[in-house]
Amino acid sequence: MDSEGSSPAHKRILLKVSGEALMGPGDYGIDTSTVEFICSEIKSIKDLGTEIGVVVGGGNIFRGLGASDRGMDRVTADNMGMLATVINSLALMDTLEKMNIYTRVMSAVKIEAFAETYIRRRAVRHMEKGRLVIFAAGIGNPYFSTDTAASLRAMETGAELFIKATNVDGVYSADPKKDPNAEFYKRLNYMDVLTKELKVIDSTAVSLLKENNIPVRVIDIKTPGNLKKIIMGEDVGTLIS
Repeated sequence: MDSEGSSPAHKRILLKVSGEALMGPGDYGIDTSTVEFICSEIKSIKDLGTEIGVVVGGGNIFRGLGASDRGMDRVTADNMGMLATVINSLALMDTLEKMNIYTRVMSAVKIEAFAETYIRRRAVRHMEKGRLVIFAAGIGNPYFSTDTAASLRAMETGAELFIKATNVDGVYSADPKKDPNAEFYKRLNYMDVLTKELKVIDSTAVSLLKENNIPVRVIDIKTPGNLKKIIMGEDVGTLIS
């Protein structure tokens, strides 16, 4: 799986994009040029025939857990966070469709004016027909992160690979921006992530991925070509398996 070939190594993938990745150089909101770049990277693998599901976070607009820590009711805060993911999903859809990629936004909560309600069989059918599916609103329940939602959608749609797109080039023992001595991990197993308490993916998501034996690639989405390299079987970022 890690050797470069002439044909895609993965047919169907689940891509998790953090909300923070959409901010670009800003501290808040959606940077249109950054969204265009991320969508062009997605297009590069869609053009290879890859079937793609996307889950995007909402942290660039609203972080439910942070608001809960500041005293807001946790359920209300998480509901607001789910709505933030819907906004980001619509932004991605708009840009992808301008690139001639047929896209569907499917929401875990009923919001028919903006998105289809998530039904697993319909989502899989969209992917089989070549449409890109963006899964919005997490799993529709509070107390669960978008990482957990992404791992669940990966399982439900039969994804061969879970790609966690972040702002760093893989998994480190500490934040490399704060600790110059942070150790880079090229390979990890699922239990390493849990026992070392690495914060790259939350523990519930890791447990689900482990139980279903779905490998994870953690990459820097800002590096041009990273997504395509992974789909072609190259060894990019950190592999968790």
